[in-house]
Amino acid sequence: MAGPLAGIRIVEFAGIGPGPFCGMMLADHGAEVIRIDRASGTRGGSQPVTSRDVLARGRKSIAIDLKSAEGVALARKLCASADGIIEGFRPGVMERLGLGPDELLGDNPKLVYGRMTGWGQTGPYAPYAGHDINYIALAGALAHFGRAGGKPTPPINMVGDFGGGGMMLAFGMVAALLNVARGGSGQVIDAAMTDGTAVLMSMMHGMKAMGVWSEDLGANMLDTGAHFYDTYETADGKFVSIGSIEPQFYAELRARAGLTDDPAFDAQHDRKAWGPLKDKLAELFKSKTRAEWDALMEHTDVCYAPVLTMSEAVAHPHNAARGTFVDVGGAMQPAPAPRYSGTVTAAPQPAPMPGDQTEEILGSLGMGAEEVAGLRQAGTVA
Repeated sequence: MAGPLAGIRIVEFAGIGPGPFCGMMLADHGAEVIRIDRASGTRGGSQPVTSRDVLARGRKSIAIDLKSAEGVALARKLCASADGIIEGFRPGVMERLGLGPDELLGDNPKLVYGRMTGWGQTGPYAPYAGHDINYIALAGALAHFGRAGGKPTPPINMVGDFGGGGMMLAFGMVAALLNVARGGSGQVIDAAMTDGTAVLMSMMHGMKAMGVWSEDLGANMLDTGAHFYDTYETADGKFVSIGSIEPQFYAELRARAGLTDDPAFDAQHDRKAWGPLKDKLAELFKSKTRAEWDALMEHTDVCYAPVLTMSEAVAHPHNAARGTFVDVGGAMQPAPAPRYSGTVTAAPQPAPMPGDQTEEILGSLGMGAEEVAGLRQAGTVA
């Protein structure tokens, strides 16, 4: 693998959502990520097992029966060869399997043991089930996603699962691995989506403390309260976005939209005027198609962009010029991000099927063909 994490071995216990996203990020940036799949050939959850699973790309897969003592012993041996592991089970599951921090750090004191949960390893909610919508609700984020007069609207599962969860764990893994490289010991990372989501709300907590953020839904500059920071429907039923916050960008919006001579738009930050001004802009944007607004406002300092679907984003000239999306096994996927000038990342490889690299992985542990065959016959690996 190429990238700044080349030479790092991570063992990932297969799961769904934020754990695999963390594994994808680490693999994208050069780590050798070995996923322990179920010997049954599934990955858990309701997602189909397919090579087009973006979150599972770039891995090596070994399928182990973790319900057997032999399978657990094999998993321990694999983890002892690794720099880090990531798991996303409920608190206590890994301990019951005999694969908890005490065992694995006992085998490998330099191991970084990453744990991904919604509520965290401790606290009153810790033992119970939940999903992204619940985690961002408890963290004080969901209450602020939505429009005035409406109800809180989940921003799909990007904030809890991926921003506050998987990405936060990936950051924690790299930070802890750096500490080990500088002479530190291995340790456990408790990555809770509630904690990570709360961190993502830091700016809003700061603005609230300064008295410039209301807890009312859709009443602020950045939550669709302001007329100059919102999306608007166009004549062809599509949408555009504007974020003309700074005065020079707001002036550019007015000039491009033909509003320079309308005195109603002079008081940009008069919150009492935001509603009527939004109504005016809504009527204006519906007078032209999205393509017509693109021609007027793209490549200017309005702070403008068309609101694109996933399919449209893949084809947009800016994303095409940057290679923001890449073909992986015949399917377009987001390219690894961010980018490096020296340690350039390799093109992602399609997700393996469970057990695709079993022989290769066991060979790296010093096991020969006869021993691998015995493990297969016993059902320890598939």
